[in-house]
Amino acid sequence: MTPKPLRIGIVAGETSGDILASGMVAAIRKQYPDAIFEGIAGPRMQAAGCTTLFDMDELSVMGIVEVLPKIPRILHIRKTVLQYFIENPPDIFIGVDAPDFNLSLEEKLKNLGVLTVHYVCPTIWAWKEKRAKKIARATDAVYCVFPFEPEHCHKHGIKGHFVGHSLADQIPLQVDKAAARETLELSEHDQVIGLLPGSRASEVDMLLEDFVRSAEKLKVKMPELKALIPVVNKQRKAQIEKKLQTLSPKIEVRTIFGHAQEVMIAADCVLLASGTAALEAMMCKSPMVVAYKLKAFTHFMMKRLYKPKYFSLPNILVNREMVPELLQEQVNPDNVADILWQQMQRDKEEFHTECAAVHETLKLQADVVAANTTIQLLKDAGKLPC
Repeated sequence: MTPKPLRIGIVAGETSGDILASGMVAAIRKQYPDAIFEGIAGPRMQAAGCTTLFDMDELSVMGIVEVLPKIPRILHIRKTVLQYFIENPPDIFIGVDAPDFNLSLEEKLKNLGVLTVHYVCPTIWAWKEKRAKKIARATDAVYCVFPFEPEHCHKHGIKGHFVGHSLADQIPLQVDKAAARETLELSEHDQVIGLLPGSRASEVDMLLEDFVRSAEKLKVKMPELKALIPVVNKQRKAQIEKKLQTLSPKIEVRTIFGHAQEVMIAADCVLLASGTAALEAMMCKSPMVVAYKLKAFTHFMMKRLYKPKYFSLPNILVNREMVPELLQEQVNPDNVADILWQQMQRDKEEFHTECAAVHETLKLQADVVAANTTIQLLKDAGKLPC
């Protein structure tokens, strides 16, 4: 009898999850080439062999006020995905980040006897610590990308496994600026700022104008300055280019499909939205300013709920201000341009050394570790197909 293939349900909700999951999927398929992956997948996951039931971009929304209009559609998607997995039970389900969507799905599937994993520890160390009880109920294991997270998990009865971060494996400790510039058709003398206003539509709406105007201000000190904006998908490309037409920037702006890492490495400085991009920029050893804006009510609530001193990942990892982070009214062109200029004057060798030290702590071959941990969980549960 031909053994049945391993079936893995998997749901990612945004670009960072797509990056993490795609490497793990590829690593599992090296051991189980016939494994079936299905759920909600981004372009990288699909390229690795995942089947997607919905466009991942539909889940890519953040905030309190911002998510309200999307709730009926998101609930419909979750109900449909749950029903699909009830009718087609996976051997294991892996929710990749997107905890508001995935944890409820995981809990329902676990109650039906499905082995469940949450990849990326929800930030119970930062806010909404009460979620820990739900995480413990909903999951058989949590894959942690930062070294301090398993301790927080174990404190709440959650089985946390530190797997490292796949970006730390993909990006070399010593980056090649000349090669990145060659890829982007830039000369060694070009003056370049990278603008990364986020992968979500709401982030672009909130940040792009301030980012462009900040670059215009910086151009006063760097007359030859040009801006590069890497885009993650066709939707963001269309959104950004439409908005640029309205803004009529007084600086040369190029949108580039993909190549975010090359932009970060090649740029003299980077201005970016808070999130995984800040971690990626740190690994690219890029002088940067991290900026974010929220709707007024969301910001009001977050000020009361959020516990850490910092909000950008590089600063959280070292528990000090390694890179400047700006929030709300601090994100204005005059202020941002001044701080970008200051960052460009800092000791680059010292900054590179700081970045590389943090980078090394996350470099564990995360894709392989996550894949092997998944396979071990299946073995321990007697759920590997035979």
